[in-house]
Amino acid sequence: MNLESLYREEWRRVLATTVRLTGDFDLSEEAVQDAFVAALEQWPRDGAPENPYAWLVGTARHRVLDQLRRRARALQKQAEVERLSELERREIDLSEASMVDDQLRLIFTCCHPALDVDAQVALTLRTVCGLATEEIARSFLVPVATMAQRLVRVKRKIRDARLPFAMPPRDRLAERLEGVMLVVYLVFTEGYAATSGKTWIRQPLCEEAIRLGRLVCELIPRNPDLRALLALMLLHDSRRMARVGPDEEIVTLEEQDRALWDRREIAEGVPLLEAALRDGAKSEYALQAAIAALHARAGHTDWAQIVRLYDALFAIKPTAVVELNRAAAVAMAEGPARGLELIDALEAKGELDGYHLLAAARADLLRRERRWHEASEAYRRALELVTNEPERRYLSRRLDEVERANRTGS
Repeated sequence: MNLESLYREEWRRVLATTVRLTGDFDLSEEAVQDAFVAALEQWPRDGAPENPYAWLVGTARHRVLDQLRRRARALQKQAEVERLSELERREIDLSEASMVDDQLRLIFTCCHPALDVDAQVALTLRTVCGLATEEIARSFLVPVATMAQRLVRVKRKIRDARLPFAMPPRDRLAERLEGVMLVVYLVFTEGYAATSGKTWIRQPLCEEAIRLGRLVCELIPRNPDLRALLALMLLHDSRRMARVGPDEEIVTLEEQDRALWDRREIAEGVPLLEAALRDGAKSEYALQAAIAALHARAGHTDWAQIVRLYDALFAIKPTAVVELNRAAAVAMAEGPARGLELIDALEAKGELDGYHLLAAARADLLRRERRWHEASEAYRRALELVTNEPERRYLSRRLDEVERANRTGS
């Protein structure tokens, strides 16, 4: 078994259980890494164990015990001795049910309201999804050293504040769930359209977010907005194969081959959303899922209905990004000139200064209006702001098209 497949299959579960046993993120992460190294050294020689998960948890636990013994001897601190004794006495439950519970505890601990949202997302990506610090730093557009320090600080805060590695009480579950849902969706959106790097779609992140969504749905099966979130992710993910071409170039929605859309995900997502709506789902996730479902169910998109859904979404989430998406839908329903009016008004507010998708949307509508010179300027502005390489190539290709059209007057 190679390192990549071993890490992918067992890291999350082993870390979650080790954190439950030790109550310490840093000690657990270091111990689990040591356990994987030990596996790579021993398994090729001695053969893989019958239960790799149990072997790795046991090895990681022993590493933590060794570390605590060294600390206790070096510091002669009664607290360290007591902590060591408690860990040595603690029984290890390695049942399937306990393993799932450990992962849910880890999700809710990472999403504790005492932590800010960026810290919640970063910690979830690191501990629950198993991303390397380098990958997380790239997602946040910060240096690796900066992200490493952030992760150290947030884990220290959990330890010093004694935030419990536990599910919240039933009467506090709803308020904590909102943060969990937000973090899960932020993980998904980073996979669906990466903010930076050489790839546009990071499928492992999409899969992780959907996996987490399913886990939490199993925990709280009667929550309609949670089911709407899962439906939203499934419906977006269903278009994955059509969103990039053979050369990894971006394919826009109107140019996509809908025969490539994943019908199994659509067949799961649409009924899931319908049931959530019947049960009273009213969140932004439900409205976004309804928009995605309109794309998924039809041979063509009902843009007028999508505009009405964006109106409803803006009523509960009046952000500039929602306003931008609504303007793009209006452009499809009523024509690019009307869309440009809305985008120009949004641009005048200044709320999306530095947001490359605003410039890109404006450039696209100017191109459709055959206003080549203005479109060229807008594409150049978008290229100054974009941080993802596939998006940069797409915008560069469009810029070349409008500059050729400008030269030829076509």
